[in-house]
Amino acid sequence: MLSIVRIFLAACFIIVTTLCALPYCCLFTPRNPRHVYTFSRWFAQLHNIIGLKLIHRGKEQVADVPRAVYISNHQNIFDFVTSPGMIMPRTVSIGKKSLLWIPFFGQLYWITGNILIDRENKSKARSTIQQVVEAIHQRNLSVWMYPEGTRSKGRGLLPFKTGAFRMAIEAGVPIVPVCVSSTHNKIALSNRDNGTVIAEMMEPIDVSGYTLQDARQLADMCHAMMEAKIAELDKEVEMIDQARNREEVRVS
Repeated sequence: MLSIVRIFLAACFIIVTTLCALPYCCLFTPRNPRHVYTFSRWFAQLHNIIGLKLIHRGKEQVADVPRAVYISNHQNIFDFVTSPGMIMPRTVSIGKKSLLWIPFFGQLYWITGNILIDRENKSKARSTIQQVVEAIHQRNLSVWMYPEGTRSKGRGLLPFKTGAFRMAIEAGVPIVPVCVSSTHNKIALSNRDNGTVIAEMMEPIDVSGYTLQDARQLADMCHAMMEAKIAELDKEVEMIDQARNREEVRVS
């Protein structure tokens, strides 16, 4: 019953948010990247509906970084809940074109300024990277990407594709890893309390010493760093949730 109530509340939240946002964006400043930051703040509140305690930290690491390529681990549908609160101003995400056909959300995703690409057309990959690089400078943007390319669904941090790293090198902007503790088999809509998830922004990585030929090396280095950080966050989450459970037992 609880899961049905949560699905209903989440659906209502998304529909109402979209119906409010679309007219505003269309009438005033469509495709303005500031909308991504604004409505990400709204969607970050979904964690309250699903009974999840979120800890976001490390955003001070990029206080003086005007543009960057943010990379994050891509786990499951709950990334939609755990990651939006980490989006920085004038940051847009890059998603596949099929997102546009998701009712309500897809239209909001596009009109707020996010970038849709055709992942199936490999021949356009190079031109797509160049277009995003130009957008970073011409529109003063940062971009958010999931370098695994697909949801890991409990398989650990999957190997990284090099697109995000080639983009950062060509644009001359730092890479900023964002790590989210594991959520696979942790969150269930039927659970009253779904515990804690930590999202942490790591220090920016200067790419000025890298060339395009070094993209694979840079990707592998970031993968190792993020894999270690996620393991560290998972241990911290376990300790936090155990302490919360002990406190609840003591109080009861």
